[in-house]
Amino acid sequence: MKVETNKILSALCYFSIFFAGFIFPIIVYFVTDNPHVKKDAKSALISHIIPIIAIPLLFAGLFLDIGIFATGSGIPVFFLLMIGLFIIVNIVIVIWNVYKGIKVLL
Repeated sequence: MKVETNKILSALCYFSIFFAGFIFPIIVYFVTDNPHVKKDAKSALISHIIPIIAIPLLFAGLFLDIGIFATGSGIPVFFLLMIGLFIIVNIVIVIWNVYKGIKVLL
């Protein structure tokens, strides 16, 4: 079974969430001439950046519960909710990248 180089590059852009973050899709985007690979690199890059955008949610939860942290009384509900949301977003992004990487190879 022969797999094309372009398909491998596209799949590696998605799988790079495990080993190279957003650096690999940027490099592939600027190096390749194939429009399909460029599209996949751009999609992978966007999906790698989404968890970084979710980081302010953690700080918002921390800010909303700063009184609870200062006094040591109660449960920091907003902070725990934001941590949960952050974890869910990251899990969904990883699953989506694995799915898209496998789909490109098939």
